[in-house]
Amino acid sequence: MIEKNNLDKTNAWPFVEAKKILRERKKNIEKKNKIILQTGYGPSGLPHIGTFGEVVRTTMVVNALNYLTDIPKEIITFSDDMDGLRKVPDNVPDKNLLNQNLHKPLTSIPDPFKKYKSFGDHNNEMLKKFLDRFKFKYNFKSSTDLYRSGFFNSSLQKILENYQEIMNIILPTLGKERQKTYSPFLPICPESGIVLEIPVLEIFKEKSKILFDNNGKKLEVSILDGKCKLQWKVDWAMRWYALDVDFEMYGKDLIESAILSSKIIKLLGKNNPSGFAYELFLDEKGEKISKSKGNGITIEQWLGYASPESLSLFMYQNPKRAKKLYKEIVPKAVDEYLDFIQKSKSQNELQILLNPAWHVHNGKIPKEDLIMSFSMLLNLVEASNADSKELLWKFVKKYKKNITENEFPIFDNLIEYAIKYFNEVIKLKKKYKKPNENEKKALQALISTLDECNDDMSPEDIQTLIYSTGKDNGYKEKLREWFKLIYEVVFGDENGPRLGFFISFFGVKETKQLIKDKLK
Repeated sequence: MIEKNNLDKTNAWPFVEAKKILRERKKNIEKKNKIILQTGYGPSGLPHIGTFGEVVRTTMVVNALNYLTDIPKEIITFSDDMDGLRKVPDNVPDKNLLNQNLHKPLTSIPDPFKKYKSFGDHNNEMLKKFLDRFKFKYNFKSSTDLYRSGFFNSSLQKILENYQEIMNIILPTLGKERQKTYSPFLPICPESGIVLEIPVLEIFKEKSKILFDNNGKKLEVSILDGKCKLQWKVDWAMRWYALDVDFEMYGKDLIESAILSSKIIKLLGKNNPSGFAYELFLDEKGEKISKSKGNGITIEQWLGYASPESLSLFMYQNPKRAKKLYKEIVPKAVDEYLDFIQKSKSQNELQILLNPAWHVHNGKIPKEDLIMSFSMLLNLVEASNADSKELLWKFVKKYKKNITENEFPIFDNLIEYAIKYFNEVIKLKKKYKKPNENEKKALQALISTLDECNDDMSPEDIQTLIYSTGKDNGYKEKLREWFKLIYEVVFGDENGPRLGFFISFFGVKETKQLIKDKLK
């Protein structure tokens, strides 16, 4: 068990949020003897890296709560599957089918994949499979099910009773044209099945009905049992109210929505949940990542190049700071993950609570020793020209005797990732420098220096000799340029591994041959 003193002291953000929940929601939690956390999902598209980020961060808060209180916790994953389909996604087989069903609730549209009852059901199942893949614990809730079953009925009635007050909250935030058409209630047209965004002419609180004009035809519709749904901000507040939510994360772009939803839930008679606004991801150019643009990196790509734990670490770090998310950041994320595992071995309890690896692994950090960094492994893949895990392991064991794959499961997986990442990302961007005559002479001098080395020498001693060679061959005052030259000629990059360590691992003879091949 972790000492209470250390739990009180730690300022790791999951603990900060967990303490805030227990403080802000104290009465609510005690009343129901449960802490409810919610994550939202819009099932018009497939789950993506942002979905993972929201759920993994919420799970980290739950883990922190588990150390602070024995009160049961529940993560509700809520699907907005009653939303009308606004546009046809790119990644579906039968676009014409969806075009014919635009603006209908997602659960009322046939499944273009022909696997489930509806398009909404298909994407919900994809979400569940996605969450199960990462062993997340959650309670799935469907908007359609809760509306149609009558679960939301009493909350919807409460919205109707406070109709004008809610309009007074929302309307000042809208443009003049939108004010004319806005209504908290979106009726499902009984004739077309479309979710209608039209003004309400009259409300009937006693009958739980609304009157609206549908192309010159006045229609009276019940607000109950899924005959209507609510506009987004009102729907969000109603959901908090009906499900008694204690905590929800949301992207920075939803802060204004959260403020309005908080006002609405207070009007209904409850306090808003504790909130946590995270920053959005940016692509390589600093532009917001979007599914439609296809910029950034997909979750499938990341998991092809690195472990889920490295992605969890990326999500843990600086959630309130905008971060670039693209293929080239993967090695850095992996190496940071490995580094945090190593650091944990010499840390005290309070330091460990601040270690991201502790939160990634729910308090159970692996004990595996580090053989080498991911960046170094990528260089080894290139230098050895190895195209299989077996070959790489053979190579590693040559210089790191008495180790087995079973002892190093993290590294074993790392090798597979490194081969794939090198071939699909790095290899395509390599630009090898052709050295001029002076540069060739300096590199030939390096080959001669390596003639004096052997595989028993320490990495530090080899590194010292490389320094000396640079100083003796025109790089005395510009050693940075000396190493840059080696990296650009040998590895096709401006940066590379610590050479002493690389050579001691790759082998002196092999490194000499590598440099000779590049000078041909």
